[in-house]
Amino acid sequence: MAFPTKKLIDDPNDVVTEFIEGLVETYPGLQYLDGFPQVKVVLRADVSAATYDKVAVISGGGSGHEPAHSGFVGEGMLTAAICGDIFSSPPVDSILAGIRAVTGPKGCLLIVKNYTGDRLNFGLAAELAKSEGYKVETVIVGDDCALPPPRGIAGRRGLAGTILVHKVAGAAAAAGLSLNDVAAEAKHASEIVGTMGVALSVCTIPGQVASDRLGPGKMELGLGIHGEPGAAVVDIQPVNVVVSHVLQQILSTETNFVPITRGERVVLMVNGLGGSPTMELMITAGKAVPKLQLEHGLAVDRVYTGSFMTSLDMAGFSISIMKADPAILQRLDAPTKAPYWPVAADGNHPPAKIPVPISGSRSAKTDEPQSKPQQLNEQGQILEIAIEAAANAIINLKDNLNEWDGKVGDGDCGSTMSRGAKAILEDIKNYPLNDAADTLGEIGSSIGRSMGGTSGIIYTIFFKAAHSHLKASSHSGVTSKQWAEALKASIAAVSKYGGASAGYRTLLDALIPASLVLEEKLNSGDDPCTAFILSSEAALAGAQSTVDMQAQAGRSTYISGEILSTVPDPGAMAAATWFRAAALAVEAKHES
Repeated sequence: MAFPTKKLIDDPNDVVTEFIEGLVETYPGLQYLDGFPQVKVVLRADVSAATYDKVAVISGGGSGHEPAHSGFVGEGMLTAAICGDIFSSPPVDSILAGIRAVTGPKGCLLIVKNYTGDRLNFGLAAELAKSEGYKVETVIVGDDCALPPPRGIAGRRGLAGTILVHKVAGAAAAAGLSLNDVAAEAKHASEIVGTMGVALSVCTIPGQVASDRLGPGKMELGLGIHGEPGAAVVDIQPVNVVVSHVLQQILSTETNFVPITRGERVVLMVNGLGGSPTMELMITAGKAVPKLQLEHGLAVDRVYTGSFMTSLDMAGFSISIMKADPAILQRLDAPTKAPYWPVAADGNHPPAKIPVPISGSRSAKTDEPQSKPQQLNEQGQILEIAIEAAANAIINLKDNLNEWDGKVGDGDCGSTMSRGAKAILEDIKNYPLNDAADTLGEIGSSIGRSMGGTSGIIYTIFFKAAHSHLKASSHSGVTSKQWAEALKASIAAVSKYGGASAGYRTLLDALIPASLVLEEKLNSGDDPCTAFILSSEAALAGAQSTVDMQAQAGRSTYISGEILSTVPDPGAMAAATWFRAAALAVEAKHES
């Protein structure tokens, strides 16, 4: 049994008037004529026919294409938009009311998409307005490039390229041009733009059951904006292939829909049909630009990407290509207060990519890669054995960590930590071990490159914070108290950015007790090696105590206390394990 698609509407018969009410509440520069439901006209709030001294630019058509056309009402674009019912041309009385509301002595230009209903209704309204003494010109836009050249009177359909015509005409009118000149620029713009659409779904008209015309795995090429069938139904193709086909169709020299040849400059518009996310539209734009440049030999001066003329909730896009010249670009770049014209798309493009910046400390050094000193000093030797011992201990604990994490997390703690440990063992040959601060920074880089996930970020923060602290506080060798302060600084950084603290069932439940004991023993005069061993015992005890804790951070927060009480926190055990292994290695080195 088929059901209507879920929609956030009340009465399907009121969707257009309620849309207009919401639009005008949102944008203070817009008003509407008080003639609902027959007269649905959105107009600039700063324009009155009695005082307006520029050409009024008016467009419109059936609703369901929002933001077109009312979203493009504003200074520098449309003066008024006439809204019909869903996919229905607005009535003559409504169009005539719009003309009367905004047209001053300089007259008005009607921009009409090439559909029979629109041509007839706007045409009759124009003639009636002329009989009342108004100056009226009309430009018909037919930018569809999907179907073979027509042999009848229907002609090419008006699609999203109409929005570019709106912009050119609106800018010309704002510049103070005469009606004839504004109409001439609009007509010229309509003759140098071509559009083709692609749909992945059929739109849903409010209150109706969605059509299942397109089956699974199918897409439609060359459709219009009213849900009517397109030129062909084909299997879904990668966007790269689809974009190539659309551009080839628009720029075909056989049909000669648009007068664009290799070596010329163009404007690109990627228009969403209502149901495709911005990400997909940007991907489409990213594919289209290099194809225009490399396959068709065209320079792309402007790119407009977004939803401009939709078909309700249809998934898909249309591409419009307009021939560009300095005059066209001047009109497109001219300022406008129309709420849905894209901002920040004007002007020439700088290079798309620039180099990734490196740290000031790195850039100040030689460009040669870091390498292990040929001769290690005593601190370098101790650092090397501690790092190797810590990394090997994590690798050996991999299966246990995965087993524990399988009960309280996603089961990959051991694998993730092991990847980081192996990367450290691989990279240690390039660590500047005689410089403790830089070595910790390099460990952070190894982890950041290899581990991924939350653990990777946490440990990268941990080691980078230690690096920063030691770099600022030590200038030759690193004292035991400076190591303790660096550990404390690293814990503070992890807590700050990760949000956890003692008792949250995380790695901090191992590292915080270790830090406290290390600081206490050093302050009481204990031998640094002994203090390190005692602090590692505190780390292990802290990790084991997580069995009795309720998780307050990470995926374990979703696990019941009954399950948590069966295993310690894997992250805490990993931290205690590498910390303990490093301490034992330093003790062994000290005793030898």
